[in-house]
Amino acid sequence: MLPASNLWSSFVVSLTCSGKAIGSFFVCLFLSVGAKAQTDSTAVMKNSSTADSTYISNTLFTPGSPSLLYFPYNKKRVRLVAAANIVGYSATMVGLYAAWYKDYPQSNFHFFNDSKEWQQIDKIGHAYSAYAAGKASMEMWRWTGIDRKKRILIGGLSGAAYQTIIETLDGFSSEWGWSWADIGANIIGSGMLIGQEFAWDEQRIQFKWSFHRKRYNDPTLNKRSDDIFGKSTPERFLKDYNGQTYWISMGLKNIFPRSRIPAWLQVSVGTGAEGMFGGYENVGKDKNGQVIFNRPDIKRYRQWYLAPDIDLTKIKTNKKGVKMLLSVLNILKFPTPSLELSNGKFKWNWIHF
Repeated sequence: MLPASNLWSSFVVSLTCSGKAIGSFFVCLFLSVGAKAQTDSTAVMKNSSTADSTYISNTLFTPGSPSLLYFPYNKKRVRLVAAANIVGYSATMVGLYAAWYKDYPQSNFHFFNDSKEWQQIDKIGHAYSAYAAGKASMEMWRWTGIDRKKRILIGGLSGAAYQTIIETLDGFSSEWGWSWADIGANIIGSGMLIGQEFAWDEQRIQFKWSFHRKRYNDPTLNKRSDDIFGKSTPERFLKDYNGQTYWISMGLKNIFPRSRIPAWLQVSVGTGAEGMFGGYENVGKDKNGQVIFNRPDIKRYRQWYLAPDIDLTKIKTNKKGVKMLLSVLNILKFPTPSLELSNGKFKWNWIHF
């Protein structure tokens, strides 16, 4: 990692490719919250069977409701959202280039095969980022009242589109390159979002994320983690794949619609990985090619989890601000116990972040 001149550049330089993608999601998220915060209380409720209506999905309301919130078309809101996307994301890309790419040597556009790095956890991160960023953008466009199909396509594809810009910058950097594996993951994430919106007008299968900071009894592993993942919590938050878990959550009420199971109760399947102190192997070299870290004794392995979850958007409340907050927080997995399968053995975790 290159030395940084200030906190922002230190933070950005720490990002891996999927870390930069996750960062782009938060840009969309903040723009979404800012735009939706201006929504007034005069929204009209319409039946969800109206084919050409524009809805706001069940993510903001309690389950089982026959009606969804409808926003009439508003040209000023369309301009506001378009400007927020263009200006906000352009500024982010300029800052990202200044703090990250300009410090690395440039090259002609080239490809880079990183499909087997980090046990593919970074690829899952790309899919998640495209899904979450598209969701945030789609809700911004929903607020404008544009046609339902346009809202789903423009908003839903924006996550993959934003990350394609990042991938293009990678393609001109000698340190990385255009990764078709990243592009494929981005398309999967956006497709998961768009497909469900067209089919159900809601996200019945939700993509979520959780993180726990790793600390080791071995001081050499802590030092290695500081060197490649960063020392601060924000750096680890985005870069340490050993501490990330990605989840697919689904409401049990959707599986058993006639049951008395509460609509907020979900079942979640997650995956993560452990023992990774390098992209392909646990070997580190300095700028002169000398080996400074070599731990082939540490096993790199995948983890699978089964856990209950809570759909925060199904919690009943009449407070618009609370509904919005719960919708934002629902992209994160709620901490619960989990059953883990790794190295061919089952393990019980009393609390899983």
